[in-house]
Amino acid sequence: MIENLKQWARSIKRDAHALYLAARHPQTPWYAKGLAIAVAAYAFSPIDIIPDFIPIIGLLDEALLLPLAIVGVLKLIPADIIAESRAIAVRAAAAQPVSWAAAGFIATVWGVAIVGTAWLTLKWSVGLLQQ
Repeated sequence: MIENLKQWARSIKRDAHALYLAARHPQTPWYAKGLAIAVAAYAFSPIDIIPDFIPIIGLLDEALLLPLAIVGVLKLIPADIIAESRAIAVRAAAAQPVSWAAAGFIATVWGVAIVGTAWLTLKWSVGLLQQ
């Protein structure tokens, strides 16, 4: 089951990239280009309509709304353009290296930022209590 979820998530990411590529194709209709760019931008944006920290419904946009939007826009684009865009997206994903060092660095920066913010907040709140 976990492998199926991972594959589903990869297909969503692949199709979002394929939408971006299809939007740049000259034979894609103008209305499909606009929707494809909007959906691809939302898919890769860190900002969500429903914030992820809200229990249960926080992941609703990634689990339900985004796949529905992708499927809807894919229906507006000719099948040959989608097939070509998917093939390019798959090759790009396979060629993309995974850097565990970079991931570790980013996680460390976030960890330091969170701990620093917590420390400053605690120091500030204790200072207010002492006044």
